[in-house]
Amino acid sequence: MALSKTQKQKIRELLEKKIEDKLKRYARESSSMPFLVRLIQDSEKVAAYSFIHSIATTLGMSIYEDVSKIIAEESAEECFTKYDIGGVISREQKSVIDEIIRKLRNGEKEVNHDEEVKLVLSAPAKDGKAQKEGRIADFYMLRDGIEHYFEIKTVKPNIDVFTKSKAKLLEWIARKRKPVRVFLAFPYNPYHPQPYERFTEQGMLERGKEFLIGKEYWDFLGGDNTFEELLDLFDLVGKEFKEKIQQKIKQVAKEKMED
Repeated sequence: MALSKTQKQKIRELLEKKIEDKLKRYARESSSMPFLVRLIQDSEKVAAYSFIHSIATTLGMSIYEDVSKIIAEESAEECFTKYDIGGVISREQKSVIDEIIRKLRNGEKEVNHDEEVKLVLSAPAKDGKAQKEGRIADFYMLRDGIEHYFEIKTVKPNIDVFTKSKAKLLEWIARKRKPVRVFLAFPYNPYHPQPYERFTEQGMLERGKEFLIGKEYWDFLGGDNTFEELLDLFDLVGKEFKEKIQQKIKQVAKEKMED
């Protein structure tokens, strides 16, 4: 299926707007880095680092969620970013989830998503209480009548983040009172072409069923070759803005040297 012409245009416009906004606002955001400038002895390289880091932060904040929505909306009945799952969680459900997490952390059981879902749904839901934390999914879509909820995270989280994400996914199932699909998703694999293995030995999440990385995630949303087409779009916009970005870096470097 991959990306339609309309989807490609929307993603391209989104990327262009993000970079244009960053180019306009960056001078006001940039801060003095006197130690790094003196240590590196190259203001332009420091300015480049600062600007690239700022763009990376922008990407990490919301753009992957927005791109996900654009990709999914043509095949899904509905989709939203920052979706409030709502619902309540009972003490018994919370206890079951905590026990699952404890056993996984201690190596007392192997991860088995289907089995864990059954355990959570079999726990009594009576007298559930609302809790503010953990109720927002970064991205949600309803496709083929099935609800899908995603948490999109940085690609190198520590084990505590994995643990919290695992608990959150199971809590989403508890909140919905039915076997909805829940995922932790990483937008890319930082170890490519090697497989992603960071903390997978901890056995917290089952790959493919509740854990999607890079191509797995994007192709799941949009079909075969979505990931490759998405990279081509980023490359296209990058080439379009290459000269403007380099000029901005030189401008920031000059301002730093004058300061």
